[in-house]
Amino acid sequence: MVIKKPEELLVFKKADELVLLVYKLTKKFPNIESYGLVSQMRRAVISIPANIIEGRSRFYKKEYIH
Repeated sequence: MVIKKPEELLVFKKADELVLLVYKLTKKFPNIESYGLVSQMRRAVISIPANIIEGRSRFYKKEYIH
C-alpha cells in the first residue's frame, strides 16, 4: 500500500487528536498563563503534525524514513 497523504497515517491522526486535546485543555488555564505556558504548549503540539507533513514531503526514501 502506498500512502499518498499524511492524513492517511495513523500517527498523523493521533497527533491531530493530541492538538485538539491540548487546545481544549489549555482553554481552562488561567488568563495569566496565556502568553507563557499555554503558548508554549500549543506551539509544541502543533509542531508534531507539522513535522510529519514536512517529513512526508521529502524526496528521498532515507529522508522520509528519518
